[in-house]
Amino acid sequence: MSHSDWHYTPNCRVPADGKLPEGVQRFAAIVSYDGTEFCGFQKQKHSPSVQAVVEKALSYVANQSIVIGCAGRTDTGVHASHQVIHFDSSAARDGRNWVMGANSQLPDSVALSWAAQMPDTFHSRFSAVARTYRYVIAAQDTRPAILAKGLSWVKGSLNVEAMNEACQYLLGEQDFSAFRGAGCQSLSPYRYVQSADVYISGKLIVLEITANAFLLHMVRNIAGSIISVGLNRQNPDWIGRLLSDKDRSKSAATASPCGLYLVDVSYPKTYQLPRSQKGPSFLPNEFDRCVTP
Repeated sequence: MSHSDWHYTPNCRVPADGKLPEGVQRFAAIVSYDGTEFCGFQKQKHSPSVQAVVEKALSYVANQSIVIGCAGRTDTGVHASHQVIHFDSSAARDGRNWVMGANSQLPDSVALSWAAQMPDTFHSRFSAVARTYRYVIAAQDTRPAILAKGLSWVKGSLNVEAMNEACQYLLGEQDFSAFRGAGCQSLSPYRYVQSADVYISGKLIVLEITANAFLLHMVRNIAGSIISVGLNRQNPDWIGRLLSDKDRSKSAATASPCGLYLVDVSYPKTYQLPRSQKGPSFLPNEFDRCVTP
């Protein structure tokens, strides 16, 4: 099969023998995007998606059709400062070519920051060992005008100490059915949450959560319930009861997508992917441990 006739496998999976066709290379890239105008990462027939615009840009650079896979399929309106993708190509391009060429074709709301050739075994989703999201909240009496689609507005103040206490019930491997979105196709409701904390950054409140993987709408559903605790509508141990009951209908409404960012994806060191600052850019990479305003 010639390179020009090579059709990429669905989701860029590695063939059964573990090797791509001769002359075809696997690449990885880091992508950031403002998800406001997109139906989410995954390509849809009815609406613009991040996947569609990135594939179009990379295909232009490669002069051949490119299909990409991603570390996490973010929802409609959700943002990313560190989304990891992978794709296959026989085009002779280096990392700089991919980044500069794709960025020249992408809308202002999407950009590549890094790209490099990877081993054939690398897969942006299945090789990942952890993902980190940040949910950014503006807790104030009036709605924010600046970054209106980049923040989740909660009217009034939040009890950050209570929110942090509630987060501790999320830790470890558990059944997260209470925070699982309808239509989730995962075979198991179990996920392992490595850390969950609430921080203060200036006038913003940030929920940061790291897990091996997430269920559909899981972070936004958790955020909605943690915010309910912060508003003193529920006690912190309510989160533990929700997890025990495994009933989505008992937890709070799904939080807005506006304040949610995919900020980090971790891989085994053997792949040597760069670790970027978590972002978004208006937040520090790391926070001092702080539970009171």
